Amino acid sequence: MTDDNLLSKRMTDDNLLSKRMMDDKPAFPARMPDAIKALRERFRNHTPGLMDAQRAYAVLCPLIDAPDGPELLFEVRAAGIRQGGEVCFPGGRMEPGETPLQCALRETEEELSIPRAYITPLGRMDFICNQRGFLLHPVPGLIRAEGLRYLRASAAEVSETFTAPLSFFRDTPPELYAYELVPRPPEGFPYDKVGVASDYPWAPGKVHVPVWYWRGHAIWGMTARITAYLVRGL
Repeated sequence: MTDDNLLSKRMTDDNLLSKRMMDDKPAFPARMPDAIKALRERFRNHTPGLMDAQRAYAVLCPLIDAPDGPELLFEVRAAGIRQGGEVCFPGGRMEPGETPLQCALRETEEELSIPRAYITPLGRMDFICNQRGFLLHPVPGLIRAEGLRYLRASAAEVSETFTAPLSFFRDTPPELYAYELVPRPPEGFPYDKVGVASDYPWAPGKVHVPVWYWRGHAIWGMTARITAYLVRGL
């Protein structure tokens, strides 16, 4: 078996597809219907996301190299904004053409005044697909010591900031809760036309809600889910 064949056997389906589309001699016929050409142009360089997602957000998971070990930096949302008083990471809605990293760095600079030049991205994490139809992209990043000198919370968005040791979340199991997502089938659904019974078992769902308490602050919801994922395996 040649090296090329061995490489091909190890490629995933996605990589094989990308290779065919980028090849000098793509596996497409010389003549294609216009609709097929349009689909190819639409998807050949497309970055997959959540189908029909209404919006996307990104947050920075800010890590600090403290003397006693790494810490996470959290915000408390200002009282006058949506979900005021809740603990969160700096972040917000992604602008058109913006990557999760660009959004997370921009929002951190807007909310905490920390220049992006002092934040070292640590890679990419899995994202959250929220039942309300949006994606949330967490971006882990190390705030270098010199960057902390610029920390000034925006009063319009942030009431206070605090840190908590990464080891606390690693070593302390959160309280675990969950709520059910119960389907409500639409009135007049054409069960007979689609070929299913009127008592069709629409699939329910469940959302897990971890909760930690740290020095008078409750870290819960999506922020806690991201934190739990971050410390997994440490």
